[in-house]
Amino acid sequence: MDGPHLIYFSDPMCSWCYGFSSVIEDVVRAYGAALPVRVVMGGLRPGTTAPMKPEARREIAGHWSHVHEASGLPFDPAVLEREGFVYDTDPAARAVVIARRESQDLALRFLGATQRGFYAENRDVTSADTLGDIASDFGLDRSAFLEAWASEEAKTETWSDYALSQRAGVTGFPTLVGGPNEHGVYGVVTRGYAPSEQVLGVIKTWISSIAA
Repeated sequence: MDGPHLIYFSDPMCSWCYGFSSVIEDVVRAYGAALPVRVVMGGLRPGTTAPMKPEARREIAGHWSHVHEASGLPFDPAVLEREGFVYDTDPAARAVVIARRESQDLALRFLGATQRGFYAENRDVTSADTLGDIASDFGLDRSAFLEAWASEEAKTETWSDYALSQRAGVTGFPTLVGGPNEHGVYGVVTRGYAPSEQVLGVIKTWISSIAA
């Protein structure tokens, strides 16, 4: 992207990213096309193969309660109780990457829909069927979407996102950075969840410094 923009390192199966979804929506409402958002998949737990154990379910459900308290967003932990559920974040992240081929705006909205599906609607977003349904909800051709999603090219593209996150020094999600300034440098807006007023305040200060 040319000109000032935001880079949003996120994951569709990261609970704090789901909590942050309303914040990033507020940012888009406040700035729109004047401050576009580039979506990069962070890679929370890609390639996980072992089904969740009961103690892991309880631990994660506890994290979700903390996110609910901070964000006010609804959670339905029933999805974790699905028989043999594997918390592999790669399928959903790859679906966001395919949506991103259409536009960054669609990627951001697809990310939000996937998060709501998983956290609030008891939908298994590790499933191709579920991801195809979400794609259809956005008017995308289901068969073409799933064909692209299953391709080796899509897998490589998604893992390139994970590598970019690592090279950028991102160690947790969500992470939002902004830039470039007049020296081509990017700065951190927030590492981890922060409420809308804090994030918008940082962005406002940054934009003012660029305009000065």
